[in-house]
Amino acid sequence: MFSETPRKFPCSRSRNGIVVAALAFGAVSMAMSQERSPLILTSTNDPANNAVVVFKLDTHGTPSLSASQIVPTGAKGGASGNAGILQFQGEFGAVANFGSNSVTQLVRRGDWVAPARTIQLASDCTGPDSVALNHDEMYVVGATCAESHSWPSGHLDGAVVPLTDNSAGQIVAGKTWAAVTMKSGTVLQLGLSGHERELNGSSNAIDLPADANDTPLGAAFWGDVLGFTPAHSPDSFAIVDPDRNVYPIAGPSPAFPTNAPCWVAKGPKSLWYTANSPGHAISIFFSDNKGGAFYKSVPVPGVPTDITVSPDQNWLAVIYTASGAAHVAVFSIDNYGNLDLAAISPAVGAAQFNGVAFSQ
Repeated sequence: MFSETPRKFPCSRSRNGIVVAALAFGAVSMAMSQERSPLILTSTNDPANNAVVVFKLDTHGTPSLSASQIVPTGAKGGASGNAGILQFQGEFGAVANFGSNSVTQLVRRGDWVAPARTIQLASDCTGPDSVALNHDEMYVVGATCAESHSWPSGHLDGAVVPLTDNSAGQIVAGKTWAAVTMKSGTVLQLGLSGHERELNGSSNAIDLPADANDTPLGAAFWGDVLGFTPAHSPDSFAIVDPDRNVYPIAGPSPAFPTNAPCWVAKGPKSLWYTANSPGHAISIFFSDNKGGAFYKSVPVPGVPTDITVSPDQNWLAVIYTASGAAHVAVFSIDNYGNLDLAAISPAVGAAQFNGVAFSQ
């Protein structure tokens, strides 16, 4: 089994097995006949039996979250120190199975989510821990490679990009380039080409300044501008343009280890939301394409990890742990980008979740 670089990351998830309470499946016909609801999906990341937990967000009156499904992937989890292991776009989603070297495609019909197919990694590529969906392409990064697959067919296309070490944290894709954060201390710029913008095989390390190069973790794109978190650095957020110019931004004070913006979601307008694991908060930044500023932190009722914003940009979801149990917290986003805690999921028997995505 792949052994990750032996460093401790406060934003990491455990690979220990978890027990998930069984949830009753409703009839498919009933799910399809109901009004379509916002769904929030997360992975159990179980090293023996990975599964996707589906929560339904009720936005009528006082918002609430209810667990509606457990969807087994039929494969093994076990990733850690990662983000973006689960993504959803339109009617299809993808969740990586770290221990089985595969990705499970998910399909939504009404309020029902089911596994559609298993997508194997390219030859010699192992340990997938992050995926990205961008129009007609799925991007995957793991212990040894970054690769792209046409979507939703799942067929491997483009060129496989070998990695120099096994510390990849997240893969994301913009308009003309993709990026991989490497916890060992760099960010890779990957070239895209073709109509579907598959990986073209090129890989360039982005030179990071000394005040923003310690443990790059989360990342997201705003068009073709990358925002990422060098989580253990004094400047714990940074903007990168397509020419690989880096603009560091100081984060909440005091810096690591008290605060460490770890994982990233792009919000409305010029806002970025980051999951600040040791700070038990969502730390918010503003930016343009040449820098920005830290705004404020909003408390989370536990230790947050992965984070996402809904397609309509009205909601933010973050997974977190508290008192030995995993939860999802949903915040409403107002017209100014401020956050208000709206709902918290019930415990379902999982000690930790990995990855979080909206389906609307």
